[in-house]
Amino acid sequence: MKNHTKKYRHHYVIGDLQGCHAAFNRLLEVIQFDAGCDKLWLAGDIVARGEDSLATLRQAKQLSDMGALTTVLGNHDITLIATWRGILPVKPKDKTEAIFAAKDCDELLNWLRNQSLLVFPDNKTVLTHAGIPPNWSISEAAKYAKELQNQLSGSLKQLDRLLPNLYSKKSDEWSDKLNGYKRMRAIANYLTRMRLCSESGLLEFSFKQTLDDDMPPDFRPWFEWFVVRERRILFGHWAALRAEIDTKFVRALDGGCVWGGNLVAYRLADGAIFQV
Repeated sequence: MKNHTKKYRHHYVIGDLQGCHAAFNRLLEVIQFDAGCDKLWLAGDIVARGEDSLATLRQAKQLSDMGALTTVLGNHDITLIATWRGILPVKPKDKTEAIFAAKDCDELLNWLRNQSLLVFPDNKTVLTHAGIPPNWSISEAAKYAKELQNQLSGSLKQLDRLLPNLYSKKSDEWSDKLNGYKRMRAIANYLTRMRLCSESGLLEFSFKQTLDDDMPPDFRPWFEWFVVRERRILFGHWAALRAEIDTKFVRALDGGCVWGGNLVAYRLADGAIFQV
């Protein structure tokens, strides 16, 4: 049973785990994490490509059940749900086969699909996997995230209709008049896949490099379109940034652990960074 009025000693926001179970537990040792009095916030992508996605997912769920962890959904988490439902084939490079063979697979994936796409770790920050585009306010982003979350956590029949429609190589031009699956796909793309976008919020999906590399004309990192925000946006997803983007309005947290970089924890109270 979660205690929603509990006072925690420390809050830590952790970048993409991607199944890096050993690094996750080393990081918990470094921050001297105590599940009885500390709280973890995960930036999504709990699974995929690391050495033990099953153990990582189980540990995240266990800590969540204790009230010691909250996660947002990342693109790899949604892909895992779609693979579980038979919408996508198992990708060997994701190293997630053990999850589908596990006795608690349904329990784990039903927990996962009930997680949020946007959360507020404290009164100064907002956390999503990929970020928030310049054409959305934070309150709009929270509203749109809830729309998609309601679809993902609905009946299995509803979920199975939704999932095939979340995948497209082409970005949908955002309008609040967008409806149906096109709207859900656009919301998923912004919150879980975004890196570059145009000033109007049109997404570009192919670029995954560093900020020093050549970008397509008229596209910039979403956080370089200057928008004054009432909260700081914490995000993961973009491993090539190595968690080095740190401005008044944004903080990157994906240190690229699964690619040989670091797993990063950000302490909310003072902005201290811990990494392994």
